[in-house]
Amino acid sequence: MEPFSPTFWLALLNIVFIDLILAGDNAIVIGLAARNLHPAVQKKAILYGTGGALLIRIVATIIVLWLLKVPWLLLAGGLLLIWIAYKLLADQEDEHNDIQAGSSLWTAVRTIIIADAAMGLDNVIAVAGAAQQHLVLVILGLLISVPIIVWGSTLFIKLINRFPWIIYIGAIVLGYTASNMITEEQRIMPFFNEHPAVRILFIAVVICGIVFAGYRKRSSSKKQNKPQHSYS
Repeated sequence: MEPFSPTFWLALLNIVFIDLILAGDNAIVIGLAARNLHPAVQKKAILYGTGGALLIRIVATIIVLWLLKVPWLLLAGGLLLIWIAYKLLADQEDEHNDIQAGSSLWTAVRTIIIADAAMGLDNVIAVAGAAQQHLVLVILGLLISVPIIVWGSTLFIKLINRFPWIIYIGAIVLGYTASNMITEEQRIMPFFNEHPAVRILFIAVVICGIVFAGYRKRSSSKKQNKPQHSYS
């Protein structure tokens, strides 16, 4: 991939979108960790905590980029990303009761960094897959998306709640990234290169499978959570 080519910019846009679509948990963690602090200190806690989380995420993504060069790990990463895409659609509610509000600046910063590192595996794998082994894309994508997550995540979450179909677009992007990772696994890539139609069909099946399974799970959850009315 040539730096700053149309393909480069498209991949960068893909990374930023993936980060945003998976940013709900991160926004909640930041809010919970800093909720007991004075407003003036809250800004510092969010800034320092997010900065530390960003550095850890860059390092973790670089490590995953290196690991994906190990035989069969690209396939494993793609399969894991398929599960992440499904969970994005299937999960209706997330529990964050274990996130403790910090009573001081550095307590809140530590909480943000540790919680983000623990919960950021999906972002790391998705970004590494979308970057297509390109380190500059990883760093640029995170530098662009993390500030948006910090200052605009609440707005983005409201946008998703108002337009639920955005979640499906995110799942489709993740599904494409996952299936593309699998087809680029060195051990099986020659087969897909020789049969491009099979590659396209495989990607389409993965994406449709994720959307269909996620939609069914969401519909089932809504029916179960729907209040039951009793009539006498």
